[in-house]
Amino acid sequence: MNVRRLIPTTAVAGAVALGLVTLSACGGSSDAADTGGKGNDGKLDVVASFYPMQFLAEQIGGKYVTVNTLTKPGVEPHDLELKPKQIGELGEADVILYLKGIQPAVDEAIAQSNAGTTIDATTLTKLEEHGTEVGHDHGAEHGAEHGSEEAGHEEHAGEGEAGADPHIWLDPVKYGEVAQGVGAAFEKADPAHAATYKANTQALMTKLAALNSEFRTGLKNTSTKTFITTHSAFGYLAERYGLEQEGISGMDPESEPSPARIKELQDIAKKDKVTTVFFETLASDKTAKTLASDTGLKTDVLDPLEGITDKSKGDDYIEVMQSNLAALKKALGAK
Repeated sequence: MNVRRLIPTTAVAGAVALGLVTLSACGGSSDAADTGGKGNDGKLDVVASFYPMQFLAEQIGGKYVTVNTLTKPGVEPHDLELKPKQIGELGEADVILYLKGIQPAVDEAIAQSNAGTTIDATTLTKLEEHGTEVGHDHGAEHGAEHGSEEAGHEEHAGEGEAGADPHIWLDPVKYGEVAQGVGAAFEKADPAHAATYKANTQALMTKLAALNSEFRTGLKNTSTKTFITTHSAFGYLAERYGLEQEGISGMDPESEPSPARIKELQDIAKKDKVTTVFFETLASDKTAKTLASDTGLKTDVLDPLEGITDKSKGDDYIEVMQSNLAALKKALGAK
């Protein structure tokens, strides 16, 4: 897989006002225009780029939105190629909710669409730079040193490279910041149901706060703080809960590690008493299982939640994140 391009942001987390929502001319049909920017069924027509955005739209929009997702279950989001019909749906949507930098094909199509409201989740929180290593020993200093340099790093990082990390949804706190911005945008796009969107956003914030509390409590006392994963998607989670992520590859889930990186991970596993190598459901587990076999470690799933399938350990974002917490607690020796 080619290295993905990521366009970072310098927006601050608390800024969820209207300036963070890109508005363009409504490109729906004349029927949509006649119903105040909504589709023929009277609901707000929302197109979400992939599952983490879909979950937000459904939770916040509730019964007043119809949500269509560009990335179907089981499809690796980074590899998505849009069909002409999907590109057409973008132009007819009242709202497009996406995360810039994850899916180049989506970014390009959205730039050419005439959707009523376009919401880029990366503008609703602050992105940080992560490579294969991130965590409690150096994560905070890393963010402080490099935060002002984000605009100069545009690569979706491969092995060992630093770049603006798009996996903000794997930190319940950052995901909550995005949720607040999405809620404000829905209120703006559909004022008639603003009170409902506000209430739904608050209900979701309560769920995310409880999830954050579960992670903080569950991972407070562990035998080790280090975990190894194929896909370096858990940098924000590691920093939030005082852990240290060691990625086999970079943020590209299909990239191959160098022999030097494999040797380094073997040394880290021994030094930090690592018990488990994590892999994910939508990418190959070959490298993880080889490393685990060579080092006498176990394997388990740590789901980056880029899609929900029959193999997912849960039916929605909250349940899969709780499964991730259970897997981390077991692997890290939570007390």
